[in-house]
Amino acid sequence: MPDEVSVRGTVAEGFEGVREEFAAVLAEEPDEPGSQLAVHLHGRRVVDLWAGEGLTGDSLTAVYSSAKGAAHLVVALLVQDGVLRLDREVSFHWPEFAAEGKGALTLRQLLEHRSGVIGAEGGLSPAELADDRLAAARLAGQRPYWTPGEGYGYHALVIGALTGEVVRRATGRSIQELFEERVRQPYGLDLYLGLPEALEARYVPIRPPRPTEGRPAEAAVAAAAPNPLLIVALNQNGAVPTDLVEYANSRAVRALGPTSAGGVGNARGLAGMYAAALGGPDGRAPLLKPDTVAEFGLLRTPGTDLVTGEPDHFGLGFEAQHTRYPSLGPDAFGHGGAAGSQAFGDPRSGVAYGYTRRRFALAPGPAAENDRLVAAVLRAAGA
Repeated sequence: MPDEVSVRGTVAEGFEGVREEFAAVLAEEPDEPGSQLAVHLHGRRVVDLWAGEGLTGDSLTAVYSSAKGAAHLVVALLVQDGVLRLDREVSFHWPEFAAEGKGALTLRQLLEHRSGVIGAEGGLSPAELADDRLAAARLAGQRPYWTPGEGYGYHALVIGALTGEVVRRATGRSIQELFEERVRQPYGLDLYLGLPEALEARYVPIRPPRPTEGRPAEAAVAAAAPNPLLIVALNQNGAVPTDLVEYANSRAVRALGPTSAGGVGNARGLAGMYAAALGGPDGRAPLLKPDTVAEFGLLRTPGTDLVTGEPDHFGLGFEAQHTRYPSLGPDAFGHGGAAGSQAFGDPRSGVAYGYTRRRFALAPGPAAENDRLVAAVLRAAGA
């Protein structure tokens, strides 16, 4: 059983309570295969912890939808640069997307998960799920599942392909290329939208839920029944329903880095990305200006998510973090992911947070232990 002795890594003075909480979380799960936690405060790494057999601080694993944070950091940079305009129609850049009544949808509404294109009739193939360009080509002509621009609902496996096609049409570059050039390489981040084959030896596979919990995607659908929109959003409507553990552990997915859920990294990489966005590492200026952070981080979707049932879900591309963790500032921005990962930046406290875990959590999105870990981090940061 994991205990404090098996927790490895370091914490800065004053953050000992975070290490204790991390150990306590692991001690409650006797067969937990491992997790990582990293935190920056005003650009300085103050927590760097990991535990689990065969897992180190350098290990890489699937971060699922936490990749959406990387993708939409790129979009935020392009908006900040004036390359993209939030209130311009998606079809201005991508004419094919206007099919089936989607021509008036703006980039802002797309980032708010309001397009209604949460999947494809008959499901997306494994090849389409792995390759954002193939998915975008399929989705351009898709009839939306609600009136575009009106309701909102989680575009779980497709939002990155949709926003990515806008980026590609506007710049001639993919989100993956721009993230590598503008974010990952300059800051030396262990967070990849497309894992090089040379780094495969560092990848530790995601493990399925415990046998009593069933297959992850099926369990998530069953828990939300009878909502048919969730079935589409999780690509359970095809001939071969998507198994999210197999998806993440596929070399094709890791190699191509689909930006909705195909990112690979570690807690250091996740926290480091948000530290770079907020500013502080090595004395560098923040990637995002305060008004850009407010534009993308503040809650933009009050009401109930039509797909997940979650209330008050999104900023622009990012999940609004204040509604999940009320002690954070109102413009805290980030994204959780299946298997239980979580990552965010909070301008008010200066905290940049990254968490990964190897065993797929039954509930979609960030695992429940993040509530305790975030609280411990904020207590230490406040002190």
